Amino acid sequence: MASTFGEMLVFSAMMEQESDPKVRLAMLGHKIEDSFATVFRQISMNRFEHGLHTARREEGELTSERISTIWLDTQRAMFGDSVEMTDNYGVWWSYVPHFLHTPGYVYAYAFGELLVMALFARYRQEGAPFAPRYLDVLRAGGSDWPEATLAPLGVDLTDPDFWKEGLGEIEALVAQAEELVTQTRG
Repeated sequence: MASTFGEMLVFSAMMEQESDPKVRLAMLGHKIEDSFATVFRQISMNRFEHGLHTARREEGELTSERISTIWLDTQRAMFGDSVEMTDNYGVWWSYVPHFLHTPGYVYAYAFGELLVMALFARYRQEGAPFAPRYLDVLRAGGSDWPEATLAPLGVDLTDPDFWKEGLGEIEALVAQAEELVTQTRG
């Protein structure tokens, strides 16, 4: 959380200082790509992990073909018809060893990215009064459950609207990029 929030602070400061629309667009493109990969791709991978381990418990030992089917199902659910996936893509699960030995590993990435995006939205809304409370949360570290640690920031991790704040920040980045595309067309 601390490093990702810090990255957002630096990114925002750099965007404010950059005047060239093409450079700003490139910066936004990179940030959006990172956010999409961290949120949507990691959730898809988490769904694969869940499908893999559920199938293993229910069906016993799985063949690589069965694992590939689970992988392709979750990837197709994410990409829809935006990307054509060949059967050869079915073995890409095998390049990530923690799928097998550390289930749920990727969940933290999506959680952390959306958490920071939502907190950053609150920081932008509240300004300076947000900072001391945020620093208190960082000082607390892992001393309590996340919902208790984040409570001083007014965060309810069970509230879908909180998570929508994070998605709204990503949506705002996309809107900024779209505006810059219009400006840079000449």
